Amino acid sequence: MLQKFALVAGAATAVLALSACQDQASSGGAARDYISAVGSSTVYPFATTVGEKFAEATGNKTPKIDSTGTGGGFERFCSGVGGDTPDIANASRRIKKKEFDTCVKNGVKDIVEIQIGIDGIALGEAQRGPGFKLSEEDVYKALAANPYGKANTAKTWKDVNPALPAVGISVFGPPSTSGTYDAFKELILGKGCDANAGMKALKDSNKDKHEDVCTTLRGAPYYVEQGENDNLIISKLDTNPESLGIFGFSYLDANKDKIKAVPVQGVAPTYAAIADGSYPGSRPLFIYVKKSHVGVIPGLAEYVAEFLKGSGEGGYLAAKGLIVSPKDIAATAAANAKGMTVLNGAELK
Repeated sequence: MLQKFALVAGAATAVLALSACQDQASSGGAARDYISAVGSSTVYPFATTVGEKFAEATGNKTPKIDSTGTGGGFERFCSGVGGDTPDIANASRRIKKKEFDTCVKNGVKDIVEIQIGIDGIALGEAQRGPGFKLSEEDVYKALAANPYGKANTAKTWKDVNPALPAVGISVFGPPSTSGTYDAFKELILGKGCDANAGMKALKDSNKDKHEDVCTTLRGAPYYVEQGENDNLIISKLDTNPESLGIFGFSYLDANKDKIKAVPVQGVAPTYAAIADGSYPGSRPLFIYVKKSHVGVIPGLAEYVAEFLKGSGEGGYLAAKGLIVSPKDIAATAAANAKGMTVLNGAELK
């Protein structure tokens, strides 16, 4: 029977404890001999590509990677240490303080944070769509449940802004467990709200009310969650040409034959605009590694090294739509991976 165990002092003791708790359910009673990763649907295509390269180069088994959404991934990652828990959490946002505290409470005290690149929260439409050009405030007024504290009555984009098409507001997007959802609320919806001076002042006087008014989304038919499958959103746009979709830039980049980008604040989500920060929806991507699993789960350190190889300057993940981190951030990521430097959590929010 599988049991969770507490992390104990001393590397040797930790290794022995981890070995004793390997996942027997999925490997016929033998110790787990493959890497387990969970988390972001945005990071998923990058992680699987790296997994294939890693298996080919090392002869190890291809890692098992589940697309659970960033929040769902952290929930599983932070459940404890041992063979019945994931080795890696893929994330399209940074780990939150409350998630980090849950990890520590459950014995996951040796988390290594590695930024693997940059991505953008892209808005897209079908190639035959109306040709939207939106501001952050347009998006906020269309999708907030209570824009500026009043019930949202807008039914068409023209109700939001007379310059926009008179078509119904219909946006397909990720669920609340997704890092893309969190990043969209912070980077686009929240900024659209704060374009109003009263809302910006509310942020200082009543943070909780500000968050509720600025980032609570209205439901169907205006905003429709599509689960942790960005490709489903792409297919929805193909059959609903007046609708918009929200997804990671890599999915937009990989489906140029079906969809086109929607500029936000006059800037389209392109590789260059995301890399230089001029696109408002730019965000970092991460993997989080349990240090206590390194040296116990076969090939874990090598997989991390392969991820940095693929995501670095001239790496093969650029063809998949991953944008290289700035040099200083890339250097920190490489140092963290090489030394398995543990995140202290003091600077988390």
